[in-house]
Amino acid sequence: MEMKTQIHAEENRQELTITRIFELPVELLFKAYEDAEIVAQWMNTKVLILDCRNYGSYRFETTDPKGNKHYFSGAIHAFKQNESIIRTFEMEQTPFDVSLEFLAFEALTEETSKLTMHVIYKSVYMRNEILKLPFAQGINWAHNRIQDIMTKLQ
Repeated sequence: MEMKTQIHAEENRQELTITRIFELPVELLFKAYEDAEIVAQWMNTKVLILDCRNYGSYRFETTDPKGNKHYFSGAIHAFKQNESIIRTFEMEQTPFDVSLEFLAFEALTEETSKLTMHVIYKSVYMRNEILKLPFAQGINWAHNRIQDIMTKLQ
């Protein structure tokens, strides 16, 4: 599978930058992050809460192949329509600390857009532990799903 999503992780830094160019207008790309039904599709998860506004929150439930439930949640600190989302992200009941995510949505043309995610972790160690997971493949897969689902909605 081609890795269209790029991850830049500098040595000895507790952050990383994720970028992806989509063949979607910025409004459609942004909608993939604010519409609960669409989020459920591309994340392959159950959306329990998705309150997209300043000082909102979200919580998702995913069931693994063994039937175990996993929860992902966070607070939305800032929400600017078609421009940006600042939020925390937590994988509940795991050894991973909460991270802070800055999502920037940029229109490149009328039909293409760019997503830049700047993610800050509590420590260099924690960031490196995340990168040991199939993180890159997972986010690339999710972004591919966004492209596929939103293309069909155009």
